[in-house]
Amino acid sequence: MIPARTMKAPRLLSLDVLRGATVALMILVNNAGGASISYGELRHSAWNGCSVADVVFPMFLFIVGASIAIALPRRLEQGKTQVAVFGQVLRRSAVIAAIGLVLNALPKLQTGELRYFGVLQRIALCYLLASFVYLYGQAPACAGAVVMALVGYWLLLCSVPVPGYGLPEIDMPLLDPHGNLTAWLDRRLVPVAHLYHQGYYDPEGLLSTLPAVATTLFGTLSVLWLRGEGSERRKAVWLLLCGVLLLGGGLAWGQSFPLNKRLWTSSFVLFNAGVDMVLLAALYWGIDRRRELDSRLRKSLTPWLAFGSNALMAYVFSELLAMVLSAIPVGHQETLQEWLFRSIPPALGSPATLSLIYSLLFVAVCFVPVLVLYRRRIFIKL
Repeated sequence: MIPARTMKAPRLLSLDVLRGATVALMILVNNAGGASISYGELRHSAWNGCSVADVVFPMFLFIVGASIAIALPRRLEQGKTQVAVFGQVLRRSAVIAAIGLVLNALPKLQTGELRYFGVLQRIALCYLLASFVYLYGQAPACAGAVVMALVGYWLLLCSVPVPGYGLPEIDMPLLDPHGNLTAWLDRRLVPVAHLYHQGYYDPEGLLSTLPAVATTLFGTLSVLWLRGEGSERRKAVWLLLCGVLLLGGGLAWGQSFPLNKRLWTSSFVLFNAGVDMVLLAALYWGIDRRRELDSRLRKSLTPWLAFGSNALMAYVFSELLAMVLSAIPVGHQETLQEWLFRSIPPALGSPATLSLIYSLLFVAVCFVPVLVLYRRRIFIKL
């Protein structure tokens, strides 16, 4: 049994703000007016590289891990056993994964081409595995698991011969799109009809979940540090320095093991963990060290707190709204989504700017229900 703490740690408002901003950015990059004409930084990298869009999902997993370090100790403090807490985690993970499968099946509910993997499925699996590591090993096990996951994944992708393709960097390029071990394993485990776009790999596939768990545990370790002993200044400075070191380490490692969101490479994990820690440290210093926020500052945080307080609901609503707009025909050759995008006055800017305007309007529409829930103090939890 993990010993219960006698003092209740204050809520990390900075984490709520970061969660809300991440969800809003996720909705924005997922709903461009025209995907092929949007700004490059708002599109996922075709293969190697890391755009602004590529940092969003790792940031969300980082926040999932951060939430583990807040929620699970609180349940243990309430007298629940580790087995009981893990049972709750298991049920919540199953519900999140089920919602992801339902979203994948919509709008036609055709199971013959149902994508098995997906964003929510990865969140569910990472939440489950990271929670297990924390519950039964606490911080030392979390740190050890991060090292083993990143080094192990690097060795697998760089040193293991892939049947039919050979050894990376000897018989084929490193991280070859078709010949890498991750894509090969996806094709062996899952029929092509159930992979991402019925293609040759899945960006949320099974093997790449291993380093994604490391991303989640970085969030857990960061919040364990912030909720530990010491002054706010010391904790913020050290988290910032650690973030800068990880960011630099990820870029350095990326010279030989490229940053790749599609494969969730170890260098990609380090780089994004660094970004996340720097942002969390800055928000922590600017918000949480000021226990009593003035009304003007608190009011300015409302959009992010509203999105962050019902993050899963906001994401699911955005996905359903996008499906509805893309399913309703207008005329003979376009959908309601295309008609709405075409209705934006061209005089407002370039095609990329118009696409961004559509994205911002889409986020604004999604903001309405979460703001209503936030003001009524309704928080939808699984």
